[in-house]
Amino acid sequence: MTPSFIHLRVHTQYSVLEGAMKTGKLVKRVKELGMPAVAITDSGNLYGGFDFSHEAPDNGVQPILGTQLLLKQEPEEGAMLSPEQIAFPEADKIVLLVQNEKGYKNLLKIFQRYYMAQGKEQMPHLTIDELCEFNEGLILLSGGASGPLGRYVLQNKKPKAQMLAKRLKDVFGNRFYMEVSRTDEPEEKETEAAFLDMAYELDIPLVATNEAYYATPDMYEAHDALMCIGNKTYVDEIDRPRLSPEHYLKSQEQMQQLFADLPEALENTVLIAKRCGFMVEFHKPEFPRYDCKGKTEDDVLREKAEYGLKMRMEKRPDEFDKYNTRLQYELSVIKQMGFPGYFLIVADFIQWSKAHNIPVGPGRGSGAGSVVAWALTITDIDPLRFNLLFERFLNPERVNMPDFDVDFCQEKREQSIQYVQNHYGYDHVAQIITFGQLQPKAVIRDVGRVLQIPYPVVDKLSKLVPMGMNEKGKPYSLTEAMQLEPSFEVESKNDPQIKHLLDIALQLEGLYRNTSTHAAGVVIGRFPLDEILPIYKDPSSDMPVTQYNMKYVESTGLIKFDFLGLKTLTTIAKTMELLKKRGIEFDVGAISLEDEETFKLLCDADTSGVFQLESAGMRKILKDMQPDKIEDIVAIVALYRPGPMGNIPSYIARKHGQEQPDYLHPLLEGILKETYGIMIYQEQVMQIAQVMAGFSLGGADLLRRAMGKKKFEVMQQQKIVFIEGAKKRGVTEEKAKEVFELMEKFASYGFNKSHAAAYAFVSYQTAFLKAHYPVEFMAATMTLDKIDTDKLGFFKREITKMGIKILPPDVNKSGVNFTVENGAIRYALSALKNVGEAAMQDLVNERNANGPYKNIQDFIARSSATVMNKRCLENLVKSGALDCLDKNRAKLLANLETMSRHSMSLQAQRNSAQASLFGGQAEFEELKMAEVPDYPASEKLDMERQAIGFYLSAHPLDAYENSFERLRINLSSELEPLVKSAGSVRLRIACIINEKREKISQKTGNKFAFITASDTAGTFECMCFSDTLNASRELLDSGKPLILSITAEMKDDMMRVNLQHVELLADAVARVSDAAMIYVENQAALPAIKQALEQDQSGHGRVILVAPAENYQVEIELKKGYGLSTSTINRLQSIPGISQVKQI
Repeated sequence: MTPSFIHLRVHTQYSVLEGAMKTGKLVKRVKELGMPAVAITDSGNLYGGFDFSHEAPDNGVQPILGTQLLLKQEPEEGAMLSPEQIAFPEADKIVLLVQNEKGYKNLLKIFQRYYMAQGKEQMPHLTIDELCEFNEGLILLSGGASGPLGRYVLQNKKPKAQMLAKRLKDVFGNRFYMEVSRTDEPEEKETEAAFLDMAYELDIPLVATNEAYYATPDMYEAHDALMCIGNKTYVDEIDRPRLSPEHYLKSQEQMQQLFADLPEALENTVLIAKRCGFMVEFHKPEFPRYDCKGKTEDDVLREKAEYGLKMRMEKRPDEFDKYNTRLQYELSVIKQMGFPGYFLIVADFIQWSKAHNIPVGPGRGSGAGSVVAWALTITDIDPLRFNLLFERFLNPERVNMPDFDVDFCQEKREQSIQYVQNHYGYDHVAQIITFGQLQPKAVIRDVGRVLQIPYPVVDKLSKLVPMGMNEKGKPYSLTEAMQLEPSFEVESKNDPQIKHLLDIALQLEGLYRNTSTHAAGVVIGRFPLDEILPIYKDPSSDMPVTQYNMKYVESTGLIKFDFLGLKTLTTIAKTMELLKKRGIEFDVGAISLEDEETFKLLCDADTSGVFQLESAGMRKILKDMQPDKIEDIVAIVALYRPGPMGNIPSYIARKHGQEQPDYLHPLLEGILKETYGIMIYQEQVMQIAQVMAGFSLGGADLLRRAMGKKKFEVMQQQKIVFIEGAKKRGVTEEKAKEVFELMEKFASYGFNKSHAAAYAFVSYQTAFLKAHYPVEFMAATMTLDKIDTDKLGFFKREITKMGIKILPPDVNKSGVNFTVENGAIRYALSALKNVGEAAMQDLVNERNANGPYKNIQDFIARSSATVMNKRCLENLVKSGALDCLDKNRAKLLANLETMSRHSMSLQAQRNSAQASLFGGQAEFEELKMAEVPDYPASEKLDMERQAIGFYLSAHPLDAYENSFERLRINLSSELEPLVKSAGSVRLRIACIINEKREKISQKTGNKFAFITASDTAGTFECMCFSDTLNASRELLDSGKPLILSITAEMKDDMMRVNLQHVELLADAVARVSDAAMIYVENQAALPAIKQALEQDQSGHGRVILVAPAENYQVEIELKKGYGLSTSTINRLQSIPGISQVKQI
């Protein structure tokens, strides 16, 4: 049956936050409607071009590739345009359809102009000249009422519309169509008659379209909500972008009724479909040209690799032949497979990076198994030293592209990418696009927002979506979540609004929400990118981005390279920079792998900050294993994952001789001896197949892959081959079956040894640095986590345990980052909250250029406006960073406005002096500040916590710690380990309340609260139900140190902590203490101390005054005994000039 209508203007999910159709659903719906073809015309892109080119034909539908672009309006002659009008010109919509390969190539050129010809802040658009220049092979639809002709008609400028139509007709000929739509949009009715007149007058063929954004009419409300998400509006808003309910995939019958008076407009849709015959094909990879200076790539690779091996083996000449034999074999395989260019390119940018002081990782993935890569310094792991296999990387029996994943220092990674761009050409290099989806939690939140449902309701709903993965190893979908969590059904039945929200969310889930760029992927083309695939530009970057994602981009002929940022490499680099300031320099890549101090640190599990080995689980394994060789670290990295973790106890027992290794068969002892008879690595599966059954290593790699992917038929065939091969080597059939089945079971979770060895080496490097240079290493580690206050608090506790002092922030001594000062770590200025790194860099630059700040007046006079920002200045004061200039923080905070005004006044005077005709030195007025008594020590500590994120110089609980044992107090850090070992526990924790969030139970109407508290070991959270909350609200809000009695248990793999009872810590301590030590910093505090003690009752409590002297402290015990009540202790702690009151 001959079709009567084909949809030529369709938006899929690739029209981000506009289209509500996945390409698969589009193809399915078109087939249901009996249409043999359909076009995709997404807004400003061809993102779906590749997958649509193959998904549609696979389902019996002809794909027509197209796009909807913005055509810049030509300004009136002599018009003066503002910068904003230049950056964001008025533009109209047009539709381009690809007719043939030439048209596709021209569309690629158009996309290059559309995105790359504009400035960074400019709106993408096309000019009429560009459209005409690249017209060949493209069919142009006029855009209807939203197109340039429609604009002129609506503006009553019909002569201009005719002139433009004539120009487009002259250029495109019979490939230009006058588009007519009838979707109940008011502009369509206002323009149709003029379109028909122009079409008949200029002999322009008509075409009917029904711009579709969704598949069926029942999607209208969901699509309307999607538009609101994209436009940041609400559904109930009157003045917002909206469409009529007619923008769905209408049937041929509906379109025949709609255009019964214009049958030729329908017929032309079929004619256009017949004229279009192009789909994006798969292309073999084409390597960028490497400059071989007249030689072949094979010859250049051989020369470089052989020279590199000689350099590597200079100190080991007796082993050269063994390595050279492996090198020559690898070179022959690389040549046979046609990959010399790939190795040369990777070696080029890695060698450039290393030469320019950009840290590069020792290797990653299976590429570390190549001697050629090692010789070229692509990797730094000796493949033969660790018994790594080349065939795991490149297998002549399985032709796959090689893939070196390369780790770079995250701060300098961009420099390496920039080099590649400059070296291979800006128009040859691009990043790879990624698409963010409306995931279950996000879609609930987005839909809830546009429907204006209260945030607490939406937040509660989104939190019902379970974390974790389903049986297929994917995050739970919203449908699955609603099946698993009965509360969804309950909430829907009780509240029609929630049901409406969930109905819409289910329709929108999985659609694309935004575009971004792949974190590591970079592609290089042999030819300019606009000859290979459509490109796009991320507004935040100047670098081109491919419009096809990771799944399809290599199928266009481009070569992908992974430039990964690894924070640990930056940590190592910063450690080495700090050491250089002490005159210590060495090659961290050439350290001994048998260093006693390093293994002692690992055996002690002192691994905070050590790459891959710092978790509680890893520390326990290290304690139990007592590693004494690098191979143990390689094994730990490979074993510590779901699946193989069950083998860890046996590995440890066999290492310590508590269990005998089982090598399965004498032939396998050499393969399994390193791991005490336990299969850990994928490479071992390959070696077993080679040694026991005579497989080539290439064939063994195919077997490993089949096992890993559970290809049943392939495995059955391979099993027969394995058993027959083993029998020829004297192995019984039963033993061969047993070994094969063990390999089969193991291969699904076996780890790549090349990757494990490379990462174990990085782990070892960080352990070495921590063991030998702990201060520099921890300073560098804290610098890399300076915006994460939870981690900084953890590292602060670790550093204290290590006996390293951490010095407070100081505008005259601190750096922007953490620094080392006389064996201690000085706190970083940029790690303070709300100060900004740029402002702190200004502060440090000024100090370095003109010397330390002398006083507050000098500081204000020399500081930039960014430093004198009120929030920045406030946190500098609160943190104590300005104590070196004035210790009275209360005075500084009280005078913030004065200081800020003084700064502005000074700046104005400076500007005035610069503008003066006579120049000369300006005389600046003196800063006058109101005098205010300083805060007590406890209040200073609380402000310090606010500015830093945790207590740094001291902790409010320090004064009570001598009583903790008698009060049976636990640390918060003990909570999780105790619960995991015992299942449930009751504990008492002394703490400060950081936050109390009260909620109302939907079921009971009672109030409950989430409590966040901290002690000297860290922070923890607990739930406080209504009875405890009502009884303890005053104490919880007091801000005073408390003892929380809690119960905790593991439930559904999560720790649940409930608060049972609250009491003042001071009251509890008073019951068990018999003395108080009062630390006096200022003798002016003595009268207030006397007055506070006189108000106390007499008793048996001793009072000891502690005063600092030049190099020691003086202790004076008062003769009289006191009751030392809680109120007395509180009064003493609030006296200015007292730094601490400690009860003992």
